[in-house]
Amino acid sequence: MNDISARLAVAHKNNVKKVGDAVANEAEEFSALHHYLRIGLRWRWVIIGATIAGVVLGLLVTLLMTPKYTATATIEISRESGQVTNFEGVEQDVSVADQEFYQTQYGLLKSRTLSERIATELRLVDDPEFFEMFGAGNSDDKAFELSNGRYTAQGRSRRQRIAGELLNENVSVDPTRMSRLVNIHVTSPSAVLSTRIANAWAKNFIETNLERKVQATSYGRSVLERQLAEYKQRLDESQRQLVGYASRQGIINLPTQGENDTHERSIIADSLSALNAELTRATSERIEAEARFREAGANGTSREALANSTINNLRQRRAELTAQYQQLMVRFEPGYPQAQAIQQQIAEIERSIATEERRVASLLRAEYNQASERESTLQKNVDSLKSDYLDLRRRSIQYNIYQQEVDTNRALYDGLLQRFKEIGVAGGIGVNNIAIVDLANMPERPSSPKFLLNVLIATIAGLLIGVVAALGLEQLDDTIADPVELHRRLGLTLLGSVPKVKDEAPKDALIDPKSELFDAYLAVQTNLAFTTDHGLPRAFAVTSTRPAEGKSTTALALATTLSRAGRKVMLIDGDMRSPSVHQLGGVSHERGLSNFLTGEEDIDNLTFPMPDMGFVAMSAGPIPPNAAQLLTGNRLTVLIERLLETYDNVVIDSPPVLGLADALLIANQVEGVVFAVESHGIQTNQAKTALHRLSGANVRILGGVLTKFDMKRAHFGYDYDYGYGYGSGYTASA
Repeated sequence: MNDISARLAVAHKNNVKKVGDAVANEAEEFSALHHYLRIGLRWRWVIIGATIAGVVLGLLVTLLMTPKYTATATIEISRESGQVTNFEGVEQDVSVADQEFYQTQYGLLKSRTLSERIATELRLVDDPEFFEMFGAGNSDDKAFELSNGRYTAQGRSRRQRIAGELLNENVSVDPTRMSRLVNIHVTSPSAVLSTRIANAWAKNFIETNLERKVQATSYGRSVLERQLAEYKQRLDESQRQLVGYASRQGIINLPTQGENDTHERSIIADSLSALNAELTRATSERIEAEARFREAGANGTSREALANSTINNLRQRRAELTAQYQQLMVRFEPGYPQAQAIQQQIAEIERSIATEERRVASLLRAEYNQASERESTLQKNVDSLKSDYLDLRRRSIQYNIYQQEVDTNRALYDGLLQRFKEIGVAGGIGVNNIAIVDLANMPERPSSPKFLLNVLIATIAGLLIGVVAALGLEQLDDTIADPVELHRRLGLTLLGSVPKVKDEAPKDALIDPKSELFDAYLAVQTNLAFTTDHGLPRAFAVTSTRPAEGKSTTALALATTLSRAGRKVMLIDGDMRSPSVHQLGGVSHERGLSNFLTGEEDIDNLTFPMPDMGFVAMSAGPIPPNAAQLLTGNRLTVLIERLLETYDNVVIDSPPVLGLADALLIANQVEGVVFAVESHGIQTNQAKTALHRLSGANVRILGGVLTKFDMKRAHFGYDYDYGYGYGSGYTASA
């Protein structure tokens, strides 16, 4: 039965541990928004202060700014293709060409020449008020020296340049998307001046555009005149070169008859073409005559023989006689005189037929021989002309080169001549592709400063600066601030967080069972019961990274809560270098732990009671020359084993970890260590180093306690007023 109960207890503790781990994991996995919200609330006064400073600065700047007025004129810029020659080349894509054109126009609208021209036209160059309005016109500059209230003429060119720069700085070009409209915005402290400049800008841009066209036309005529003379000379020279080469080589070409064909044709090529056609026909005739001759053969059965009327008549007569002869043979013998006479006639006719067939065959042979001779003759002539043509081709290579040069020069000359005539006709006509759509009206209200916009921008800027400052301060603050960071940064299981006690000693606060401090350590004791399979560890030490983090208070508080839970508790001051437990008991540390470690056996003489806290304590004893050397033996283990025979729990107030080996030696002889971390007091890297030392010594760390926790400096989501202040009359200090 006891075994079953023990197993159930172990299972329950495991489940509780799993739940605790799940809660810790959930706390670790806070969303990024929650994390930044915590940072914002922690550094809220920095953010609020920066935002207020930004708003105040924005208000001051806005109130001190000089009101400015913006006048707007609208013009239309149409796309045109200015072309000096008609020659085609590799053309760019239309969209790219349009973009280049309009970007060029926008650049011309902001040109220095245009701004200086407007400054001169509006007499701003000699107006002191204009330069004073824009904060220009240094009196030390000779160009701005006044004589009888007016500028001198010597510095006019410099003033013109400066005035143009001022205008360009206060003029903006705003093209309207998907249209040819362009807005010209002019901003100045004077509404009248802004309107005058905007309208003058639009008008002068049109005038300068027309002037450029006239100048381009005049320049184009001059350039074309020089090019015409040059290409005329090139054309004449190439023609003379072509004719001279043709005469030397005996090349005679005839012009073609086609309207679109400008090439010439040689006589040899014409003759070769004609003879080749005749040769083709002769070959065809010879093949046909040969076929008829071969068909006739020796028996005269050719188509010509069959079509011959004489032969056909003779064959018909022979057939008739043969028929008569067959009739006579029915009644008479072959020797019958009439039958013999008919046979003689048939024989005569057959001889005539053979003679006629031979004559036809002779004619076919004669035709074949004649056609063959004609083909041979034409073939010889064609071969001869081929040789002549190939020779001409070799001699015509350079001729064709000269001919191409003549054609190219003639095309260039004709194109330039046509363009020159067009420029001559349209030279005095200016085609304007720019028009004014709307002239600028005088603005009634200032365009700047914009009060609400400036305040909004200043607010946002101040807020951003505050947020950046808060993030920077958060990065610089590497201390453990909140309970959840104990696990997130250090990987420790959170046993509890302890509030910071003000205006009261920790011992006095622990005596009161309704105090916030006692409540907090009671929660630590409760969580500590889940750290081992058998419940509360019987022997454990309390340590920290460095002194003054609250480890002694934690040891004292855990001993107190355990004793009030009805357990017999022994508190040992293990810090033999800087003892403190004896001060809480109002005794000296002449006898204590160091005495037992050096060999004394009577434990009762080394302890003292603390009746107000409900437990027995052992001071550190006389401070030894080397505390670590005393802890290397097994005396501390013997002490703990002997104490556990009498007491339920042994709590050791251990020295801090960094810089000392004492804490590691003590931790190896107890069940585990409770690690105290001061809120906003210890750097994370230092605490990690201490924990690494403990882990390297195979020490079991039961969990961490966040001490001196101040809720006013805590991040968002950690309000412990209810847990610490419920049922007490104290004001929460955490």
